[in-house]
Amino acid sequence: MRRISSGSPFEAAMGYSRAVVKGQWCFVSGTTGYDYARMVMPDSAADQAQNAFATIDAALREAGFAMGDVVRVRYVVTDAALVDEITPVLGTWLGEVRPAATMIVAGLIRPEMKIEIDVTALRA
Repeated sequence: MRRISSGSPFEAAMGYSRAVVKGQWCFVSGTTGYDYARMVMPDSAADQAQNAFATIDAALREAGFAMGDVVRVRYVVTDAALVDEITPVLGTWLGEVRPAATMIVAGLIRPEMKIEIDVTALRA
């Protein structure tokens, strides 16, 4: 098993890895929209989704995977009204991939967080 870190302070503090590779599988943890280089969270849900996917993409690449290997995605949004705002971002990143998907409306651990995304990838 191989663990991937994005360098986020949350990973060490909360005891998790950004991603875990086990055989042909890569499991990427729930990822919010922080810009981890600057530790800032954009206001818009679309910008948060963009940042989350950029972090996920980097973790997948470090693990030897690509976005095209994603077979499952789960979105947690804090308000169903955000779906129209984030849809173009989701389509940009996964429109051609078309993984199995679930979207859940729920609260997240910090008030500035509007979306959290996790993915599972399989290397064929």
